[in-house]
Amino acid sequence: MRRREPEAAAEPLLCVSCHATAPPTERFCPRCGTPLVHGRAAAAPRPIGEARERARKIKPQYGEGHLVRVAAARHQAEAELLQGMLLEEGIPSMTRRTRGFDVPDFLAAGPRDILVPASGEAAARDVLGLGAVPEVAATASGRATWTRALAVALAVLVVAMVAAGVLSAVFG
Repeated sequence: MRRREPEAAAEPLLCVSCHATAPPTERFCPRCGTPLVHGRAAAAPRPIGEARERARKIKPQYGEGHLVRVAAARHQAEAELLQGMLLEEGIPSMTRRTRGFDVPDFLAAGPRDILVPASGEAAARDVLGLGAVPEVAATASGRATWTRALAVALAVLVVAMVAAGVLSAVFG
């Protein structure tokens, strides 16, 4: 008994790469070697997903470097608004919950940090109207000078209290 070929096999096959037609007996394009598809599959437009649409808007020059915090939002809706503004200018961004404000019962509540790659930091600050980054005096370890001074003052205070306790125990 002879097997019937499907009706789709009777139509010519198309190459999605070079748009050449080939007989139904071929599997690969004779010009470029790309797998062939049925004419209806090649003619039907592929729907563009949300992630692909977002990726098409991003400018490559803004996607380099480590993530830098450029802004803060009071809640998730405000963070998404800021992200939309950045995306319209081609700047990729992401949000994260600000440290210390993780409240699982209220997932949309709480402050968010807006992060962008280092190459897009200046453009993001310009888009959001934040201006230049204020310069902070830093030590070799990267911490601000006032933080180090506060730590030294607290250490001196603790040593003084321990010494006072020892002296009062010995002479008291």
